[in-house]
Amino acid sequence: MVYQIDLSGGTIVVTGGNRGIGLAISEAVANAGANVAIIYHSNPQAEEAAANVAKKYNVKTKAYKCDVGDISLVEKTISQIEKDLGTPITGLAANAGVSVVKPATELTTDDFHKVFNANVLGAFNSAQAVAKHWIQKQQKGSIVVTSSMSSEIYNQKGLNEPLTQIFYNASKGAATNMVKGLAAEWAPHGIRVNALEPGFCNTEQTSGMDPKIRDWQAKSVPLGRFSEPREQGEPCVLLFSDKASYITGSQLRPDGGFTAY
Repeated sequence: MVYQIDLSGGTIVVTGGNRGIGLAISEAVANAGANVAIIYHSNPQAEEAAANVAKKYNVKTKAYKCDVGDISLVEKTISQIEKDLGTPITGLAANAGVSVVKPATELTTDDFHKVFNANVLGAFNSAQAVAKHWIQKQQKGSIVVTSSMSSEIYNQKGLNEPLTQIFYNASKGAATNMVKGLAAEWAPHGIRVNALEPGFCNTEQTSGMDPKIRDWQAKSVPLGRFSEPREQGEPCVLLFSDKASYITGSQLRPDGGFTAY
């Protein structure tokens, strides 16, 4: 029998699911048969991205404008998703995130709140809303929080030159630690929580990098290159499936071997 992962009959919610790694997650779960609810903050192309996923994979897909930092709005959106798409929510990819790149001496309180509200509070709000929804319905589910290999290491922009994003790295460390706590608390309810910790990836954000820095970083990876977004999105399909039924509180790190050193 051919090994297959089938997510049909359910809906996967993907925050920040309209571009970059988030879009790759949306496409990966849609390719496995799941309906997709894309939650976005303000990107005007989110509706188009949802329509493209629906057409390409023949699944129901809808975009929802929602600030994940607003818990009441998140809860209302989660409630609306099942009504709209007609299939139960079976998974959440808490993927929305931001970064502020500045020297530490120039970072501000506003910078802190911008990064932590999206990367930590936003991920928590999304996970909490979905978990409460499942617990009320006595339903199992799987949550994947997009963290980063930066949760445990400090990336370099070049040889002996750090990438100055203190708040981003700190927020991803918090996100990974949060995953462990949520996994422990919600295991009795059949809710699994894991972290995806991407390495370097070809996205809109990295496309504008200085080519010299980009080449240096790529050469520092054992596989010798940046990942493609699908190489971050497709591992999530496993975590959302019953094939990963005994995996919770863990970190899956598609980093090309970068942290093996």
